[in-house]
Amino acid sequence: RMTDIFKPSVTVAAIIERDGRFLLIEEETSEGVKLNQPAGHLDPHESLEQAVVREALEETAHEFIPTALVGMYMSRYHSKSRGADVTYLRFTFCGHAGRELDQPLDEGILRTLWMTRDEIAATADRHRSPIVLQCVDDYLAGKRTELNLLYTHPSVFEGGI
Repeated sequence: RMTDIFKPSVTVAAIIERDGRFLLIEEETSEGVKLNQPAGHLDPHESLEQAVVREALEETAHEFIPTALVGMYMSRYHSKSRGADVTYLRFTFCGHAGRELDQPLDEGILRTLWMTRDEIAATADRHRSPIVLQCVDDYLAGKRTELNLLYTHPSVFEGGI
C-alpha cells in the first residue's frame, strides 16, 4: 500500500570549525537541553545547500558558506514515552562562518558555543543526535565530497516562494 512507504526525515547540518573549535548550539528539546551542530529539516522548495545555509543562520545568526559535503548519515530516534520512531537521513556540510548578524536565534536555541573535539566527546550524553561526534570525527579525518555531487532539479523550486 502507498501509505506504508518508508519516509525518512531529511535533515541538514553544518560543521563550522575555527581555530580548532566547532560552532555548536545548545537547545531546549522535549528531552532537556541538548547540544547539536546547527541543523534542521529540509523545507519544501529548497535545495540541500539552501537548507543548511538557512538553518545555520536561523540557529547561530552566522552566515554559512558551505564548501563540501562531509557525509550522509542515517540514525533512528525512538522514544517509548512519546511514541516517536523516526529515521533521520542527515546531510552534513562543512564550510565557513561568514558575518554574525544582529538577529534573534531560532525558538528553542539557548545559545551558541565554540567547543573542541574533546569537549564535544566529553558531552556525548547531551548530544541531540547520536551522530554529532561522528560528523566531527569524519570532518577531522578529512572526509569531503564536492558539492557538485548534489543536484537539485528545477522542479523542486516550482511553486516555491
